[in-house]
This record gives sequence, structure tokens and C-alpha cells, in this order.
Amino acid sequence: QVQLVESGGGLVQAGGSLRLSCAASGRTFSSYSMGWFRQGPGKEREFVGAIDWSATYYADSVKGRFTISRDNAKTTVYLQMNNLKPEDTAVYYCAANRDISSGRYSDVDAYNYWGQGTQVTVSS
Repeated sequence: QVQLVESGGGLVQAGGSLRLSCAASGRTFSSYSMGWFRQGPGKEREFVGAIDWSATYYADSVKGRFTISRDNAKTTVYLQMNNLKPEDTAVYYCAANRDISSGRYSDVDAYNYWGQGTQVTVSS
């Protein structure tokens, strides 16, 4: 069982930056693949990026602006968001699971554990 708690959301102007954190419980954090998703108003939840033990993966819409990293000692995964745009406004969720095949990191159904989400609002 893994519990996930996101933090770091807020209101920022376009072009600004935020860093989201996702703190995970459990002693086997390093064995989990971690994903970030977001859900904007009236939209379906969409993939932002993911990190496993050796690589990161990003949606085209955030590539070059967002960076995912993890600190296994702190059982925390981060999402650094730069050059934010109004269309990045959404609730951001972190998610976790073991044994996700590389072709499924963007699949919502590949993750068993989810945080409650943190709101990110980007003003124009």
C-alpha cells in the first residue's frame, strides 16, 4: 500500500515556475514507477510525465518545460514546471505503481495509487 500526498500548487503568472512535490509512504518507494497527471476544468485526466528507476517520459505538451525527478531517500517525486502557460491550469495528481511497462506510462489505468491532487492556476 502506498499513500501519496501532493503539495506545491498555487497561483502563478504565465511564464512563471512552480515545483510540485509528491511525498509517498512506504519503504519500497524506489521500486515504484511514478507518474504525474493533470485534469483541467471539464477535461479528462491527462498524462504529464513519469519516472521509473532509470528514465523519464513526458507528454509533448510539456516537454522542454517540465522536469520530473525523484529522491528515493526522501520517498518524494518532484515536478518542476517552468514557462507555465494558462493552458497548464489544472489539478495535478501524482500516481504510483510497480511493474508498468514502458508503453503504458501515459495510461491512467496503469496506476493503482493516486494522491488527492494539488491545484495549479496560471493567469495570463
